[in-house]
Amino acid sequence: MYTVKEISTLAGVSVRTLHYYDQIGLLTPTRKAENGYRQYSDAALLRLQQILFYRELDFKLLDIRALLDDPNFDQISALEEHGDALVARLLRVEGLIATVEDTIKHLKGEKEMSKKELFKAFSEEEQEKYAKEAEKKYNPEIVRASNQKWKGYSAEKKQEILDEGNQVYVDMVAAMPKGADSREVQAIVLRWRRHIGYFWAPNLEQLLGLATMYGQSPDFKEKFDAMHPALTDFFREAVEIYVDNQ
Repeated sequence: MYTVKEISTLAGVSVRTLHYYDQIGLLTPTRKAENGYRQYSDAALLRLQQILFYRELDFKLLDIRALLDDPNFDQISALEEHGDALVARLLRVEGLIATVEDTIKHLKGEKEMSKKELFKAFSEEEQEKYAKEAEKKYNPEIVRASNQKWKGYSAEKKQEILDEGNQVYVDMVAAMPKGADSREVQAIVLRWRRHIGYFWAPNLEQLLGLATMYGQSPDFKEKFDAMHPALTDFFREAVEIYVDNQ
């Protein structure tokens, strides 16, 4: 058995955080000693590891609790999914670094890059991540279904989806001078909605929530700003008009 202090040292989590996890029923002590001290078993350690993996993937605490308390929860399958997600994140960071380096060379006149190449690092995997964030606000189970849906596509189909997603944002930037309520921009919003369907099927409220999230997330906003400084606000306005017209 382990004390709170020992768990804190092992996992790098503060004692205060562990007390809070106990308070909300996310990680309760295996037992309490006669002196009132919390004690944790090896099983509790493994649960804490799962909590930290889900936190790394930006899950909310109450959603994590619901997942871990699900009678059908399988620890090995969950770890395999964590591994897939972290590898995908690593590959994405490597792609971003490569694009930064290529863009520097482009600006120095050492390498020519097409518009498509400028945006190749902003893959649909990143869009998928934020789609999951919106999904978690409504039903955590949709997240699993979205993961499985993506994994079910062939490598060729995944690349086709990524290219289509990039083109949606490129076309949106090109159409911005025509106005968010223009026929051209609204047609692009419809393309975007259909494109999101490769991952999940949001209702109108969730669709607007996803567009809002693009502007609220610092790293995603940074990517949109790289395409056009006003893109995040414009995108949300265009989606809001689209939702109002439905």
